[in-house]
Amino acid sequence: MRLPHLDPYLRFLLLANLVIVLFAALRSGGTFVGIDNLQSMATQLPELGLLALAVMLAMISGGGGIDLSVVATANLAAITAGLTSRALFSADEQATAFTLTFVAVALLVGAACGFLNGLLVSGLRFAPILATLGTLQVYTGVAIVLTSGTAVIGFGDGLTELGGGTLLGLPYPMWVFLIVAALLAFVLGRTRFGLRLYLMGTNAKAAHFAGIRTRTIVLATYTLSGLLAATSGILFAARANSAKADYGSSYLLIAILIAVMGGVNPSGGFGRVLSLVLAAVALQFVSSTMNLLSLSNFLKDFTWGLLLLLSVVLTNSTFRWWTSRPRKEVNAGT
Repeated sequence: MRLPHLDPYLRFLLLANLVIVLFAALRSGGTFVGIDNLQSMATQLPELGLLALAVMLAMISGGGGIDLSVVATANLAAITAGLTSRALFSADEQATAFTLTFVAVALLVGAACGFLNGLLVSGLRFAPILATLGTLQVYTGVAIVLTSGTAVIGFGDGLTELGGGTLLGLPYPMWVFLIVAALLAFVLGRTRFGLRLYLMGTNAKAAHFAGIRTRTIVLATYTLSGLLAATSGILFAARANSAKADYGSSYLLIAILIAVMGGVNPSGGFGRVLSLVLAAVALQFVSSTMNLLSLSNFLKDFTWGLLLLLSVVLTNSTFRWWTSRPRKEVNAGT
């Protein structure tokens, strides 16, 4: 019986994760694989992972699709949710109502931000990079105006439990990330929306002539991207018990790096949730290793930039090889 075929990215990422873990465990004297460090990584990873999933969706849509506003959307969603919830309920005495309101408002704001991005791209035909660069500044500006540049703090035990609690030894944020990733994988691989999104990203003209409402797909894609970004904002606010307009200024680069390193084709039409999750794990392992080794933050920035360039090269070459394989060979490997 033949083993299931693994594409080059899955093999590469599985091997990369194994090598990083072995190296870090040896250099740290076992501290890297200690329960405290593993739980810390599992708490931090979901924020970046969700942002990377949001970036992935925009990239798959093709036409130069990208969402540069994901971090600004996450911050604005958390800030708006915090201000609204505090105005309506007491974080300590009405913890459940406060938390539910916070989550609902954050998701609503995230969907609205994503919808606006999609409207600019699909309705007004703005280039995605320019549209989302503009909304990045707009969302950040609104967040600064709402808070006067200060942090919104004090969300109560109900929300902080979401950021710091565990279930079966796994932090709640990681459960959220895994569930969201599984749902998104199902949507992309098993629903009409996902199949049409891939087709549109591969060949927008063919999708149009096939009767697919490409503008509607783009609008839905960016709205979903906004929801994922807002979910990331919720998890950060829950973990830090605060929200601020300038939080995570470096997260955008890392989110794009995770998406590209996970095999998402920047030209559109190709990307897998499983590969992206493995890439997010690898980047979290690298970040944690650099922290344990007390390496400079400047070296981290250099590393992220270098990895991004290498990932783009690897993505383009691998994607060309994968799509140019003979049809018979492709079928035999799936």
